[in-house]
Amino acid sequence: MMVSYRLYWTLWMFSCFGQYLGQDLQFPESANGVVGGSVVLAPDNPPSTSILIAQWFFATTPIIAVGSGVATVNPAYEGRISFDSNTLALTLQNLRLSDSGIYRLTLQTSAGETLAGETSLQVFENVSNVRLIGPEEPLIEGESSANITSEGTGTITSVQWMKDNSPLSPSNSIIFSPDNRSVSISPVQRSDSGEYQCTYTNPVSSGTAKLDLIINYGPEDVFIKGQDVVDLGVRVSLSCSANSEPSASFRWKFNETDTNVTTDTFTIDETDFTHSGDYDCTAWNSVTNRNASQRHALLVKVGGGGGGLTTGAIVGIVIGVLVAFSGICGLIVYLIKTKKIPMLNKEQKGQGSGAAAQSTQEPDSHYEEMTDIQKTRGDGPVPLKRSESTIYVNFRDNEYENVKH
Repeated sequence: MMVSYRLYWTLWMFSCFGQYLGQDLQFPESANGVVGGSVVLAPDNPPSTSILIAQWFFATTPIIAVGSGVATVNPAYEGRISFDSNTLALTLQNLRLSDSGIYRLTLQTSAGETLAGETSLQVFENVSNVRLIGPEEPLIEGESSANITSEGTGTITSVQWMKDNSPLSPSNSIIFSPDNRSVSISPVQRSDSGEYQCTYTNPVSSGTAKLDLIINYGPEDVFIKGQDVVDLGVRVSLSCSANSEPSASFRWKFNETDTNVTTDTFTIDETDFTHSGDYDCTAWNSVTNRNASQRHALLVKVGGGGGGLTTGAIVGIVIGVLVAFSGICGLIVYLIKTKKIPMLNKEQKGQGSGAAAQSTQEPDSHYEEMTDIQKTRGDGPVPLKRSESTIYVNFRDNEYENVKH
């Protein structure tokens, strides 16, 4: 064992001296590894002649020395390295962040040449736990500001931002922090809505986080779609729309009176003349607390395709006829009640006042007088016509006498 350590130190001193003799071994520019992983370091152009002594160094610290088939390993690397004598490759396992640095290989050939070359190793921690933290309160266009901050663990060598799968670039309203790990947008606009992505990377790993940003706006551009002039008895629908985020709620008024309709469509199943007027649709955004309205004038007219009278019109006509008929009947009853009834009976029964009895007896005396005249003149029967106040006697010679009570 003593011999091995003596050889180790001899080769180390020789290799240190040999560092200044030349650098004929070529390596890739650098190697990357991840904590806990492994990496292989090997020259691109190993010599064709046999090797007497080969030794690997980390900076100036010996790792392994191989000569005459005997390998001597630095105790600090026991169980973590292996060496391939054919390719001269050094495999370093269970990598640590402290393994990052310069690695050097020196060779002594059987031809008496001393060859050397070096490469670098960078060990990274895996990127993990990447996330984005955004605003919790609702964002309103033209009023709010949005700050998005990224977090993550591991070795971060670059940070990249994207929006809707396109690179996010700074502008007057979009500002990045010096370390590029946060972005501020002020004031927000509706065009800022979308999916934001932040990617942490290093040469051996990466991690991406996403965040959806919603900008609330509106309502605006309220529009009512529907006919302006319609016939009687047809079905009509008025549709209201508005540009809004989130979607607006709607309320309808007819001639300034609330209709209790809260959908985007106002429907009239069967039109009549009472449906003519102004229809107002008001759109309201519960997040922005803003509203906007639009008015639509509707005219109901008689047309060829009106389909006849509506039920309401028929009921109105019937009621009108009944009212007129009742009025006529009432007038007739009134006239009858206010008119004196003719007295047709010759005799009146019952007891009455003196004046009433006399008025009843007077026509009889007149009748007797008429009979006497008839007998004197030899005429036939004299027909009598009696009214309430006058009796007319018709004589044969067409003479008329008006006998008054």
